[in-house]
Amino acid sequence: MRGETSLNSDRCAREKFAPMLREANVQAGVVSSELFDFANLLDSNPRIERALTDPSRPASDKKELVDRLLEQSGALPLTKEILEDLAQRGWSKVEHIANAVEDLAVDATLYYADVKGVTATVAIELAKIHSAFLNMAQVRSRLSDTQVSADTRIKFLKQLLAGQRLNPLTLVLAEHATRDLRNRRFLSTLSWLINEISRHMGEQVVTVVSAVPLTREQFSGIISAYSAKLGRPVHINSVVDPKVLGGLRIQFGAEVHDNTVVAQLQQLRRKVGVSA
Repeated sequence: MRGETSLNSDRCAREKFAPMLREANVQAGVVSSELFDFANLLDSNPRIERALTDPSRPASDKKELVDRLLEQSGALPLTKEILEDLAQRGWSKVEHIANAVEDLAVDATLYYADVKGVTATVAIELAKIHSAFLNMAQVRSRLSDTQVSADTRIKFLKQLLAGQRLNPLTLVLAEHATRDLRNRRFLSTLSWLINEISRHMGEQVVTVVSAVPLTREQFSGIISAYSAKLGRPVHINSVVDPKVLGGLRIQFGAEVHDNTVVAQLQQLRRKVGVSA
């Protein structure tokens, strides 16, 4: 939970740099990568976080520290401007500045996705990954395991996704979700990213898994029901998976409603196991 000061600083920075990231075109992708790297640097160096958020330290000193940290990196001017701006804002807790850097890294990724025309595709593919791993407890555990290195988690994720024709930006965000756990679980980060894309697009992605293709009536009914429920336009991502046997699994963000036959059978097995 972020304090009011941090929320205000984060919001103002994102509003300020949104038009610049939009105009950055393909360079937004470079800015994104550089910001993700800096967020990781902050997470690994609490002393730097404290120095950049110390209210008693002059803003000019914080700006100079950012410049020194970026001196050898060859970072783009826009990346430097964003980080200097964040360093001069107020934060309720020291770790909140890293949250803001991550937020702007995601924003930059999505503006780059807009340039490539793949924003909705990335949202749908992340939702598919989330849905695929939802009932795989061991997989989720390994992707969120802080006892192993980030490289080990990323290698495991790549093995899981091998052969899938995923957009490169989907892979960037999925790998970020397991590389930089930041006291989160892998699926929680995926849900957050999907929600961020929905906010960016101005519509909610709703993933519907069914054993057979949805009928036109089902499609229209789900759009109508969830547009009213969520108070915004929805984009339906229809996934056909014969293994669910029947019924529907509907997911938006972190919320999942599963009334598929396979889910009901699993629930019945658990109840029988408990009774036994």
